[in-house]
Amino acid sequence: MTRRLLELLLMVSAGAAWGLVRSSAMGAVLGAMLGAGVWLVIDGLRARRMLDWLNRADVSETPRLSGIWQELFERCLKTIKKLEKRARSSDVRLTNFLAAIQASPNGVVLLDATGQIEWVNLTAATHLGLDAQRDVGQYIQNLVRAPAFTSYLSGDDFRAEIQISPVGSRPLQPSKISLQIHPYGSKRKLMLTRDVTALELAEAMRRDFVANVSHEIRTPLTVLSGFIETLQTLPLEAADQMKYLGLMNQQAQRMQTLVSDLLTLSRLEGSPVPGQGEWLSSEALLSQALSETRALSKVIAVPPHHIVWLPGPGFEIAGSKSELLSAMSNLLSNAVRYTPGGGTVRTGWRRRQDGWAEFFVEDTGPGISAEHLPRLTERFYRVDHSRSRETGGTGLGLAIVKHVAQRHGGQISIQSSLGKGSTFSIAMPPTRVRQLKQSEQPAEISHGN
Repeated sequence: MTRRLLELLLMVSAGAAWGLVRSSAMGAVLGAMLGAGVWLVIDGLRARRMLDWLNRADVSETPRLSGIWQELFERCLKTIKKLEKRARSSDVRLTNFLAAIQASPNGVVLLDATGQIEWVNLTAATHLGLDAQRDVGQYIQNLVRAPAFTSYLSGDDFRAEIQISPVGSRPLQPSKISLQIHPYGSKRKLMLTRDVTALELAEAMRRDFVANVSHEIRTPLTVLSGFIETLQTLPLEAADQMKYLGLMNQQAQRMQTLVSDLLTLSRLEGSPVPGQGEWLSSEALLSQALSETRALSKVIAVPPHHIVWLPGPGFEIAGSKSELLSAMSNLLSNAVRYTPGGGTVRTGWRRRQDGWAEFFVEDTGPGISAEHLPRLTERFYRVDHSRSRETGGTGLGLAIVKHVAQRHGGQISIQSSLGKGSTFSIAMPPTRVRQLKQSEQPAEISHGN
């Protein structure tokens, strides 16, 4: 500021001196005024250069100024650099924030006061069938046409979420979406979406499971209640009492089997995957499963089934003994339950060319039509409900077999034709199979009834 005043005084003094030399005192006054005018022009040019630089906002260009204008330029330049640094930092934070929202499993849509899309992440685009780039600026009500959403958006109550089913079908698009709007700012809206397809499916499965269990238990309980009431109210002979007590015991055993299978499924779903620390002989596992199956066949079939053990190469399986025995016994017991008395059941272990080991059970039963095969491993799924009740099946056996196979990294396979019998098999991966040494190979035997 001092320098600027000195420049003004010098200009005025120089003008006054020039006017005094060239003329009189009046000339000195005019010369001073002329010097002040020249200073104002020069100062105005500096101001214009400063304004031009500010308008261009080009920090790489350095205008040549002097005095207070140079100081003002330096301070402006320092402030501009600070603001640019702050803006770059804000841009980085915004980019990181948007990247985090993009990675979110939930969908996010930002709407302006009129309902136009300002920003949408890829998850929400997938949920609602939007294009994350093209649909920015579009009205959300024109793109999501579900009646429930239209009514929800036009209302003022966003406290609860709603569920919609997207119209049309696109790859990876879920079939059930949970959606909620959260107002913010000046009439803007934040819309969050969640894929609840799996939750809805799990809830449906839970309802079906409870209904199936209730149905399975209600039938034997009704029978038991009826027999108990009969025994309490009617004078029965000893033979009739024994008959009713036998039927009651049969129903109690049925409920006990159902509870046992349910507990087995619960244990399989809640326990860690079996490791490879315990190696089990394939022949020993089959021998134990066969002894239980032969005993069952003698109880439920007249004449008993002809059960044939087909010898195969000796090897060991890494896994849980109780789980593998449960799976093998379930396949064998299903074979004898659904094969008429006197029929043949063949079973054994074999090695496939790809290194997998396969336990198989072949029966000469009535067979299963093709439309039922994909659903046989579902809980409580039965091809013939009346036949299942006659044989004492719970509808959980193949579900247990599937869980055991999956927990060991294996697969279950079912092949069947009506009138030609069925073949069920469990395949174990090569990582869980090791060959016995030649000296440990079992002798070739064929066991049959």
